[in-house]
Amino acid sequence: MNAQDSESSYNMNIVMAMNMGGDEYIEKPFDIHVLTAKIQALLRRTYALNEQKKVLNYQELSLNLNDSTVTCKNEKLPLSRNEYLILQLLLENCGKIVSRDDLMTCLWGNDEFIDDNTLTVNVTRVRKKLEQAGCVDYIKTKKGLGYILG
Repeated sequence: MNAQDSESSYNMNIVMAMNMGGDEYIEKPFDIHVLTAKIQALLRRTYALNEQKKVLNYQELSLNLNDSTVTCKNEKLPLSRNEYLILQLLLENCGKIVSRDDLMTCLWGNDEFIDDNTLTVNVTRVRKKLEQAGCVDYIKTKKGLGYILG
């Protein structure tokens, strides 16, 4: 076997390894620093893909699920936990009616009895904060059914 055949066989091994799903090929003997750098680069690419922002939008309203921030017309809004959850559920179901029961279950679960008026107060607070930022009439009440965004 001559040097050219040996090199061709070596290259074919690399091609086969990559075609079988390999991301990288490391030759022996290898330098531990090079190996470490390649592993770190692969981890950076992997985690960068998983950290894509998940943002829910409606008109000029944005809810970032990664950092729990809400912006309306580029103004950050401070929301309580319940206000945030109400807005999240409405944005996830944009254009659909979200029942009062679904909202109450999302906020307080099924374990406790919460006065029906408590939900109304929380929704009113969300509306007020949106309106103060310029997002007027985003949340609409559907009598006897629930609330809808849009």
